[in-house]
Amino acid sequence: MTIHRDLLIGGREVPAASGRTAEDHDPYTGEVYATVAAGGPEDVRRAVAAAEEAFPAWAATGPAERRDIFLKAAGILESRSEDAAALMAGEAGGSRPWALFNVHLASGMLREAAAAVTAPRGEVLTPQDDGTLSLAIREPVGVVGAFAPWNAPVILGTRAVAAPLAAGNSVVVKPSEDAPLACGYFVADALREAGLPDGVLNVVSNAREDAAGVAEALIAEPAVRAVNFTGSTEVGRRIGDLAARHLKPAVLELGGKNSVIVLDDADVDYAVDAAAFSVFMNAGQICMSGDRILVHASLAGEFTEKFTAKVAGLPHGAPSDPATVIGPMVSAASAERVAALVRDAVAKGAEVLTGGGAPENAVHPATVLRGVVPGMELYHAEAFGPVCALASFTDDDEAVALANDTEQGLTCGIITENGTHGLAVARRVRTGIVHVNDQSVADEPQVPFGGFKDSGYGRFGGRWGVDAFSNTRWVTLATRHAHYPF
Repeated sequence: MTIHRDLLIGGREVPAASGRTAEDHDPYTGEVYATVAAGGPEDVRRAVAAAEEAFPAWAATGPAERRDIFLKAAGILESRSEDAAALMAGEAGGSRPWALFNVHLASGMLREAAAAVTAPRGEVLTPQDDGTLSLAIREPVGVVGAFAPWNAPVILGTRAVAAPLAAGNSVVVKPSEDAPLACGYFVADALREAGLPDGVLNVVSNAREDAAGVAEALIAEPAVRAVNFTGSTEVGRRIGDLAARHLKPAVLELGGKNSVIVLDDADVDYAVDAAAFSVFMNAGQICMSGDRILVHASLAGEFTEKFTAKVAGLPHGAPSDPATVIGPMVSAASAERVAALVRDAVAKGAEVLTGGGAPENAVHPATVLRGVVPGMELYHAEAFGPVCALASFTDDDEAVALANDTEQGLTCGIITENGTHGLAVARRVRTGIVHVNDQSVADEPQVPFGGFKDSGYGRFGGRWGVDAFSNTRWVTLATRHAHYPF
């Protein structure tokens, strides 16, 4: 039986004002997995009104009560791990291990949100007049418009709402058309069951053809005071433009053209395993995935042979098969987009070491290329699929130049057995995140997560996430009467 979900507005599940619905397809079978209400601008207005009405009471709710809600929601998410696995497989082709990791990290985000509720929310400043108490106070902004992507749906659906809610805001979230259940309703259900009051979190799903209109309506609503977006650089640029037009701050975590750098003092076998995980976890559909593997010339021959053999042996297939490493991409169209990048590179002189060829529906073969150079689309475009380019370098300067030869700057991994050497290289790589003696894919709920350059701005995680969705006010208290010139 096909699952159906209506919009969540003001604590009630309601159909779209238009009565329309949208289909949610299983990428592996191509069949309809679920349907959702196809909300439009009128539904956005209803949801924002509900969030605005719920905001004052939620902002005034005591910290102990708010903390308990986040802690209960974390436990509820964990108890529904198998439900998450079914949703992620059915909507986005995610494997069970990937789904379980999503639940684990999302639960940690909710616990971190619980801790943030009672963290200090300001500073005592040094005034010019010793008779004045001067304070910088962090306060919630009001309604936050949030966008939740499909690729790590439970993680990123939780990240879309956890910090804004912990700061005392109410939220209207627009989940991705490719995984509205997992990145929208599933997360909201856990928070509602944990006791989140009606209207504090609202979910407006939509049909794909209405996405731009729904996004614009959400950002334009006067009561929406901040924007939270995770997604591609292309769409993030439009979201940032809309937010700027309405003078609303935004946190944008966008795409990456990430490198894994294998220095001359690396353990080759470890580097092969680390790079394979970085590139091919979730079929490469992670913003932190390693698109480029840069290997010191002294290790390039051994690394290439071992890495290519490992990738060639990665099992492909259905997300329900426990042995599957390379499952389907989110859609057949996405797999064809990656295939087109590979074809372009090969036509311009790149060499396929393993993989390549046509995808089978939404499953694209794990692919390793060599000789990807400027002029090929893949050199600068984010692959966001199971493909990477190998290149070699002769010294640290060349490695840094290659890693920085991109407009994006999200993350980087540096594989080395010499921490001092690795840290020296890390300081020169222009990314928001860098991992020494590890690969590029990592996230923790308490860290300042975010990018640089075209990978966006603002930070999620811990106090940085709460600060991003708060307003700083300067408040003074004079302990004696002032003297005025007239």
